[in-house]
Amino acid sequence: MVLDSVTEAKKYYALHPRFQQAFEFINAYSGKFAPGKYVIDGDELFMSVVNGKLKKEEEARLEAHDRYIDIQVVLSGSERHGWKSRKECREVQTSYDAEKDILFYRDLPTSYVDVRAGEFVVFFPEDAHAPMIGKGEITKAIIKVRI
Repeated sequence: MVLDSVTEAKKYYALHPRFQQAFEFINAYSGKFAPGKYVIDGDELFMSVVNGKLKKEEEARLEAHDRYIDIQVVLSGSERHGWKSRKECREVQTSYDAEKDILFYRDLPTSYVDVRAGEFVVFFPEDAHAPMIGKGEITKAIIKVRI
């Protein structure tokens, strides 16, 4: 997992060949995106912008992905994410959905991280994460980077 400000994204370009393109795309619009899907490079790199109501910690479920890295950028509001190493997760809630590239766990997070507007968090396949925790509403971009 990585947490930092979007203004510091260049430090992470070396982590994946598509990270530079992903961050340049988000920076080109200064966060002025309407909700919806944005195709950047087909199924290899795309982004969804969502508005959503945040939920209580106990309502958030840990999820994980096999084929994509998540870069989640808060555009407005702030959000808390639960986190747990996927290798420590023991209770599968729903089996892996290959079409949606998602698996849910019943396990509880071992730590939490707060992400504010202008910041991003990167979740790799080994990171189980519980998004959308907090009060109020949020707008965020979820960039999917194929491994």
